Formats: sequence, C-alpha cells, structure tokens
Amino acid sequence: MVPSGSAPPTSTAPAPTSTAVREHLRRAGMRWTPQRRLILEVIEATDGHVTGSELVDRCRSLDPETTPSTVYRTLRVLEEIGVVQHAHGRDGREEFHVRPGEAHGHLHCSSCGQSWEISPADAARTVRAFRERLGFEIDLSHLSVGGRCAACRAKTVG
Repeated sequence: MVPSGSAPPTSTAPAPTSTAVREHLRRAGMRWTPQRRLILEVIEATDGHVTGSELVDRCRSLDPETTPSTVYRTLRVLEEIGVVQHAHGRDGREEFHVRPGEAHGHLHCSSCGQSWEISPADAARTVRAFRERLGFEIDLSHLSVGGRCAACRAKTVG
C-alpha cells in the first residue's frame, strides 16, 4: 500500500496536451478561457489527490475571479479525457486523482486520520470474492474503507 498523497502510479498513456484539452472542451460546447487554462495549469502542478474545493482555492489564489462552477464543469470534462478521475474520501467528499494510473481504493484510519492507497494487487482477493460469490465487479476508484491502523490499535492494547 502507498500512503495517500504520494505520487500515484504512473500511467502508460501520456497526459493530454493543452491543445487536446482545448479541443475536447470545444467539442463539449465549452470555450477555452483564461480560467480554464489556469485550472489546467494548477492541476498539472498537482500530484496525488485534490478536492474540488481545494482546487477552487488554489485557482483563486492565482485569480480571485475563478468561479467554482467553472472549476467543477471543467473537472467533469477533464475526467472524460483522463486528466483526473474522481473518487470519494473517508468522509464521502469527492476528490480527484490527478493523472490517474491504476485504479485504486483507500483505507482511512478513523483515529489518526492517515490514509493509504489500496492497489488492485492488494484488493485482488476481495475483488475476486465479490465477483465469484455475487457477480459484482468492484470499482476500486470508489472503494473507501474506514477502520483503525495498526499503530492506533497498538496504542489501545496493553
């Protein structure tokens, strides 16, 4: 498992260029505006995970005129082309994986707040059990498991 906030696994597909993003936005009926260019620049400077509100704050620190609706609409289009992928944190809030590689879930310690990524290899037995027993295919990008880490459990034992 990789601690959350670490760089995600690298994807074999190259990140879309700003030209590709601009063209995709246009096909989606959206203009290539200075705000959208700023959003892409902020995302390109981000590693790991970011919430929509964190992204709004980062953009507003550079351009106070940034509107949340533009950020969220742009995130939806950026997800369509693989620049980001949404998932859900321990508290259910939506977060975005920047330049997602392999789909992965998360473990969250309810005591210390630390998070870890669950790789497909780590989740393989559970994924297989749900598929074989129930015919259910797990989407790891939406798997978020709460509990207590070994260090926190050790503090209460003894």
